[in-house]
Amino acid sequence: MANTTMANMNTNSNSKEESKKMDEREAIPLLTPYKMGNFNLSHRIVLAPLSRSRSYNFIPQPHAALYYSQRTTKGGFLIGEASGVSDTAQGYPNTPGIWTREQLEAWKPIVSAVHEKGGIFFCQLWHAGRVSNYEYQPDGKAPISSTDKRLRKDIANNKATADKYPPPRRVRADEIPKLVNDFVIAAKNAMEAGFDGIEIHGANGYLLDQFLKDKVNDRDDEYGGNLENRCRFPLQVVKAVADEIGADKVGMRLSPFADYNDCGDSDPHALGVHMAQSLNEMGILYIHLIEPRMVTQFHKFDGTKSSLTPIRKAFKDGTFIVAGGYDRNEGNEAISCAAADLVAYGRLFLANPDLPTRFQLDAHLNQPDATTFYSHHPVLGYTDYPFLQPNPK
Repeated sequence: MANTTMANMNTNSNSKEESKKMDEREAIPLLTPYKMGNFNLSHRIVLAPLSRSRSYNFIPQPHAALYYSQRTTKGGFLIGEASGVSDTAQGYPNTPGIWTREQLEAWKPIVSAVHEKGGIFFCQLWHAGRVSNYEYQPDGKAPISSTDKRLRKDIANNKATADKYPPPRRVRADEIPKLVNDFVIAAKNAMEAGFDGIEIHGANGYLLDQFLKDKVNDRDDEYGGNLENRCRFPLQVVKAVADEIGADKVGMRLSPFADYNDCGDSDPHALGVHMAQSLNEMGILYIHLIEPRMVTQFHKFDGTKSSLTPIRKAFKDGTFIVAGGYDRNEGNEAISCAAADLVAYGRLFLANPDLPTRFQLDAHLNQPDATTFYSHHPVLGYTDYPFLQPNPK
């Protein structure tokens, strides 16, 4: 009898200890709920927009439905891969578009697969600008940009590219309204395809970033020169899209500190704060900032003294998302100290489709295979990363 009583006491003690551990796991900052505008998120872990190069002929493919649904949790927030807004927007092979009826229809079952699992899904709208080549342009013409200066460094490793990219054609001021309208049409298409909202890609050295950054933008018209002029076109895009679909469904990604794709700025603090203030006045849902520590697309330097704090303070009314090589502990710290509302994960989410569960359990993580990031295979390095196995009984 005494042994039975002792066993029951031990069982109760073990149960309490397990319950305590589970409560601690559930209470980690990244797994707390968050209200992003009209969207009720169950946790703070965001799937970052990741080009995966599996959209053959610029058309989203059925295998993307499995890829995105694998990474969907009820109340989880996903940002789709960069999707071209026009036939001049593409810069890489097999990236998706959202400017044609065929592309729109191809996105529908992918979006539905995410919604069936209760996810919130945004489409990232993108124009590569001068990060392109003749083969991706209509009639083999030169890519367009804020400048006619050729791109000299590539995003992946920040090294010289010799003549990989041709000299771009400088966009005329009278062409800007057409480009703005391309983003508006793409946003309307995304909403018709079923997306919950859109993110405008203003980062990583692509077209909008080429206008923002003074090391690229060498214009002497109303779209170049001082800070306000350089921000004019990107802000016109945001306003037009927000007016069309509602500011509460619009986010923007920015990388003021980055020099990706040979696109840097002499005063990234001022650029970031000005854009944040302007976007806050427009009332958009969120801004998505890349950390200053990201010296290349895949490498970070934690010794940087630059901070996103002034930008966060300037964007005081909306949701603030950060990205930049975060691990579990760094993400929890960012949320707990209010440095961010949400944290976007790229490579870790790519390799761990059940990342929120792994973070909850503090489980081991699959390591991403960089050799398959941009493979065109519909399965390898795409939908074949393993989920956690159930714990043994």
